[in-house]
Amino acid sequence: MELIKKENADFYQGDEYSGMDYPSRDKEINFAVIKISSRSPKSGFQLNMECKELLYILSGDGTIYTEDGVESRFYKGDVIVIEKNESYAFDGKFEAAVSCTPAWTSAQHKYTE
Repeated sequence: MELIKKENADFYQGDEYSGMDYPSRDKEINFAVIKISSRSPKSGFQLNMECKELLYILSGDGTIYTEDGVESRFYKGDVIVIEKNESYAFDGKFEAAVSCTPAWTSAQHKYTE
């Protein structure tokens, strides 16, 4: 078992987004809470080359877009599963709990135009 206290979480922020990563010894899964307040990324799409993401929408609503033209609205209480190598972008104002498997790293995350 591992307990990760909120005060040990790593806070980060950028243009129209912020988050708290909960550092873990486990390399097979991780957890974060993110807040998005506009389009993310600002242009193009993002993808995770190694992990699958599961998002639970804690508050707010938005739209997720895929590079192949799929557009889906989501609301508080919805769950989004993003597959490995699936290009996506968010737009909206929401907060989400996010878990990735294997654990997310910045090295395996990339942006596309």
